Order: sequence, then structure tokens, then C-alpha cells
Amino acid sequence: MNLDALRSAIAASWARDTSDDPENWSSEVPCFGQCAVTSLVVRDYIGGEVRIARVISNGEPVDMHCWLELPDGETIDWTTEQFDFEYELGEPLDLTPIVDDTGIDRHRLLAGRVARVLADSIPTSRELVGAN
Repeated sequence: MNLDALRSAIAASWARDTSDDPENWSSEVPCFGQCAVTSLVVRDYIGGEVRIARVISNGEPVDMHCWLELPDGETIDWTTEQFDFEYELGEPLDLTPIVDDTGIDRHRLLAGRVARVLADSIPTSRELVGAN
């Protein structure tokens, strides 16, 4: 899987209805509230473990955050731009991301959009023949 293509497809698929905080989501910061669903969709494509920890600012927990950790220890976290303040992450907690608390299965919704974007970006055999 080309990670650049996956990242672009995910970013193109984020919307208010895939955010865990749709009332505060805006197109100016499209990754806002997208960490859980993004981590789950990335895991669908490349594996790994979703990690969840408290976001700590000025010594106080202010939020929760998810990211993906690969077996080799590499992390993938494509939603950090949602934090416009200095922060650190606490120790990972033994929790499962909740992605249906808005009444919509946001994982399924985002995954479907990403699959369509990726499918649309794959050249057809006719396009490949015409390129030669």
C-alpha cells in the first residue's frame, strides 16, 4: 500500500459526519475529531495496533487521542494538526476506540469513502494501454 496515496485518500474523505465532535468540526481543520476513525482505516490497510492515550497540556489531561503503532514500533498519526497547542501524550491506555457514539458507524463511513477515492485513483487497463 502506498502510504502517500492512503493518506491523501483519507484526508479527502474526512467530513463533519466522520468526526467524533461534529458540532466543532470545520473544513479549516478537517482532521479534527478524526483520530480514531483514521487509525482504524489505516489499520484496515496495513495492520498494526491502535493506541489511545490522554492528551496532556500544562500538566492537565484535556482530551484523548488515537494513533497507529506498527509491529516495528513506527507510529502513524495523521491527525496531530487538530491540536493547536503544546501537548504531550500520556501512556497508552487499554481502550478500544468508540466510533459509533454519534449514531453513525464512522469507521464504516470513512472506510467506504477511502475505498472509493483509492479505486478512482487506480488507472484502468484502457488508460494504461493508452499511456504507452
